[in-house]
Amino acid sequence: MKQNRKFFRQCVCCKEYKNKEDLIRITKEYKTKEIRINNDNSICGRSVYICKNSQCIEKAFKKKRIEASLKSDLPDKIKENIYNLLKN
Repeated sequence: MKQNRKFFRQCVCCKEYKNKEDLIRITKEYKTKEIRINNDNSICGRSVYICKNSQCIEKAFKKKRIEASLKSDLPDKIKENIYNLLKN
């Protein structure tokens, strides 16, 4: 009998473990080094998870936690896309 496993990941900002579906995944691609929002887990590379609430996102941008984890600068376009995900 197959079990329905839940995968838990840690938010880069608040450090809480949450279900994978409750977090936003931001990935730096392995080959192209391009940073993308990766909700369908189709991109391989260095990834960061962040909560889907404005407080965590604001704090992560302010303290540059996403950039530090990805070891790269975060483009403004990605920041705008993250804010748009919150509105939807």
